Amino acid sequence: MLETTNVAKPMLFAVDDEADILELIAIHAQKAGFRIKTFSRAEPLLKALAGEIPDLIILDLMLPDLDGLEICRRLKKDDRTAAIPILILTAKGDETDVVLGLELGADDYMVKPFSPKELVARVHAILRRRKAPGAASSGQWRVGDILEIDERQHAVWVAGRKLEVTATEFAILKVLARNPGWVFSRDQLLDQVWGEDKASLDRTIDVHIKNLRDKLGEAGRLIKSVRGVGYKLEP
Repeated sequence: MLETTNVAKPMLFAVDDEADILELIAIHAQKAGFRIKTFSRAEPLLKALAGEIPDLIILDLMLPDLDGLEICRRLKKDDRTAAIPILILTAKGDETDVVLGLELGADDYMVKPFSPKELVARVHAILRRRKAPGAASSGQWRVGDILEIDERQHAVWVAGRKLEVTATEFAILKVLARNPGWVFSRDQLLDQVWGEDKASLDRTIDVHIKNLRDKLGEAGRLIKSVRGVGYKLEP
């Protein structure tokens, strides 16, 4: 296991059964100013999570002891780990696996072989979308009489009940909420949320929207599909 020492820097956990990939990730993560712990199997990762919560997990889907999708499922069901952003790595190049990972709550994905510089850029992008509580400059939105969004707290409430949403889901919801009634195409949402790091499938947006509607419950109806165009948020 490889770890840097500066505790002030964001901590990444990376799990992959290929030692050369872990080394590549670790080297570039450290150069980019991150601390990182690497794991070759799922069991050590889960044990480490019992004692420390990282800022982001880089998760390979094909591991020898536990399927990466199952790890994702477990993390998102546990209150302690549900909010950890997850970046999925897959060697399959199979859109079905990518979509399933996103449906389980992952924030983004990359297909092997990948550029380590792009990987670091994706990590930065996810962490930018995940603003810490108390960050300067805030926005608050109320949609209808049921949905509330607070950018400062990075929080979403439905009928007074706080929800757990991923960094990417929150970013999409924020774009829609600050422009009520505006229709955004999938490509526009990709631009707004991913910016220069955009390299995702259009269907990625559909999956995140589906997740948001499911989590919002009765407030999910506020996210409206505009056939042939995209999505908007309005009462």
